[in-house]
Amino acid sequence: MEARSIVHMDLDTFFVSCERLLDSRLNDKPILIGGLSDRGVVASCSYEAREFGIHSAMPMKLARQLCPEAIVIKGNSGNYTAKSKEVTEIIEERVPLYEKTSIDEFYIDLSGTDRFFGSFKMATELRKKIMKETGLPISFGLSVNKTVSKIATGEAKPNNQMKVDRGLEKPFLAPLDVSKIPMVGEQTSLALRDLGVRKIKTVQDMPLKMMEKAFGKNGITIWKKANGIDNSPVVPYTERKSISTERTFDQDTIDVIKLKGILLAMAENLAFQLRRGEKLTACVTVKVRYTDFSTYTLQAHIPYTAADHVLIPKVLELFDKLYSKRLLVRLVGVRFSHLVNGGHQIDLFDDTEERINLYQAMDTIRDRFGDRVIMCAAGMEAKTISRFNPFTGEPPPLLANRRR
Repeated sequence: MEARSIVHMDLDTFFVSCERLLDSRLNDKPILIGGLSDRGVVASCSYEAREFGIHSAMPMKLARQLCPEAIVIKGNSGNYTAKSKEVTEIIEERVPLYEKTSIDEFYIDLSGTDRFFGSFKMATELRKKIMKETGLPISFGLSVNKTVSKIATGEAKPNNQMKVDRGLEKPFLAPLDVSKIPMVGEQTSLALRDLGVRKIKTVQDMPLKMMEKAFGKNGITIWKKANGIDNSPVVPYTERKSISTERTFDQDTIDVIKLKGILLAMAENLAFQLRRGEKLTACVTVKVRYTDFSTYTLQAHIPYTAADHVLIPKVLELFDKLYSKRLLVRLVGVRFSHLVNGGHQIDLFDDTEERINLYQAMDTIRDRFGDRVIMCAAGMEAKTISRFNPFTGEPPPLLANRRR
């Protein structure tokens, strides 16, 4: 079987780089992007700021204490989205298969190109083209699989490239810290260190059964990644474009409080589904169908988010603009579209540490006990909001009081 050639490309300090394109005076200075108040958090920071121990998701107050001279910028997610689209279009034009895993990260499958062009040469030229046409620094790693390529990108940064030749995956990984393994977070890293495991080589030398006994199924995955084993494919970039839910009433209603409560519950549930699927939305649509079957929709474009406190007010605002008191309402619906991959930290600019912790706590409870076990009081009467994950490929259930 012919060896694969998988490239992992990552835009360096993407938000900071976008801001520096707009203002060159920010070059070579410690930059913090995120909430401007002390209660805000850091969404992104420059390498100059990282030298002070600052990292993303750190409370802004602590970051300012660590680096008082840092320049703090609120950020503009619309600008970042536009620049990400530029990079995506360049990649799409020049490669046979790619997967966009976040606003600033890509996997590219160049398997088979060596016989015609050379995968490393092709990746190098693609990187140069991106830098030339967008002005953004970008790094890449090239190897036989996703895991090794992603780690190689991290070792190549900032603004550089690295190739790990076939057969050298284990020697390349061996001296690196275990925290470099994708999916090994802070808690897992601490657990490994408690076992005396600090370098990837130690994991490589451990029996698979020992890792499984210590960490369950995750232990098997960690052991495979540590040994450079990863057969996961590059998935074509055809992600789901929208998620939505509707409610048809058994009896048409003019009860505005009831209608708003149901819309609030819909928006809250869909926002949770976005966060669970690691998605963000940039377009909110509200739908109203009246008793005479006339149907109206209204939508609004917003910066990418998956936050309740942004999405719920927008849904209620659109309903207020759309609702006509002359007729009874037969159906209401909410749709979030223009979805992209991304964690909540992309939308941290106005968030406080307390709010982020609240979302994480609520989502953890919902994951364990069910989507509707915790909710806004105003939406408690909406008992038929669907409980399904729209990003698993499974169709939504037809609820008992939902008309066909």
